Amino acid sequence: MTEKNLSDLFLDTLKDIYYAEKQIYKSLPKMAKAANSDQLRQAFEKHHEETEGQIERLEQIFELIEKPARGKRCDAIEGILDEGKEIMDEYKHAPALDAGLLAAAQAVEHYEISRYGTLKAWATKLGNKDVVRLLDQTLSEEKKTDETLTKIAGSAVNAEAA
Repeated sequence: MTEKNLSDLFLDTLKDIYYAEKQIYKSLPKMAKAANSDQLRQAFEKHHEETEGQIERLEQIFELIEKPARGKRCDAIEGILDEGKEIMDEYKHAPALDAGLLAAAQAVEHYEISRYGTLKAWATKLGNKDVVRLLDQTLSEEKKTDETLTKIAGSAVNAEAA
């Protein structure tokens, strides 16, 4: 048996985030529908469109490294998304619903930022500039989405929840 190396770890993590993005893509319309705030709903809808592009970029990365685009179940994202579902159920019609949805969405964003940052560092170490460029594009989108969610929370949603 050969020792696992950084390329193996990169591929495993790539499969993990590919699975996660597909699950996030399925969850965003439900979160948008549940949101009371138009601003929050629009943010979820915009990120749904972006996530589609992020999945396509991941598929390009799989092509670049000559591996099949295949996800690997990610317990972390399953847990975060389950928390979001729980919030939608427990806070339905409550003033704190949008604040809870925002918190769940930011947990997703922070997970994605962590994964994409790590993958970008590893792709850099592995010398794959084309992969680095694609990962950086997605990482920038994820950071921007997180900033947008923070602004929405600070501008109205948290105050309405209180």
